Amino acid sequence: MTTRPLSLHTLIRILVALALSPAIGHAADWDIDQLMRDLAQTRSGHARFVERKSIAMLDKPVESSGELLYTAPDHLEKRTFKPKAESMTVDAGTLIIERGRQKHLLQLQDYPELAAFIDSIRGTLAGDRKALERNYRLSLEGTAERWTLQLLPTDEKMQAAVKRIRIAGVRAAVRSIEITQADGDSSLMRIEKLTAQ
Repeated sequence: MTTRPLSLHTLIRILVALALSPAIGHAADWDIDQLMRDLAQTRSGHARFVERKSIAMLDKPVESSGELLYTAPDHLEKRTFKPKAESMTVDAGTLIIERGRQKHLLQLQDYPELAAFIDSIRGTLAGDRKALERNYRLSLEGTAERWTLQLLPTDEKMQAAVKRIRIAGVRAAVRSIEITQADGDSSLMRIEKLTAQ
């Protein structure tokens, strides 16, 4: 039996296929379900945030900063320190907003669009795909090391307010939340993890 030598072109194709096959196999195993399982492992977290809001009426973006606290499955706090102190706390179906001496308590069931928006954040942090898919069409880009989850509203009233939400992360940590509103205004929150239990 005689064997013909392989051409350089054929050898390169074989080497590339062998080099890529583990990565392709690993990428194929990683999907939205795996991302949700990874995110659900984090039971609580504490992070610093910087948020930049671009508003059409203003000449330059508005920047705020503070801390985020999360406890699974549905407790989320956003404490803003700059430019003005305020806090928003979501616990189950209640939203509490505090600014100075003013305190507002809202039941999310009375504000379905607001509830859907809050659930986009809580649902992602909790790794709750079903909660997300109640209001959004999901798509995932990237790898487990660096990913972007895009949420497109499915409800017409929500679409009138929010065009899309893009949540980016590294492994099981959310690193940014970008919201593009239907009117063209947008916000980008960058998140730096401080502690987690």
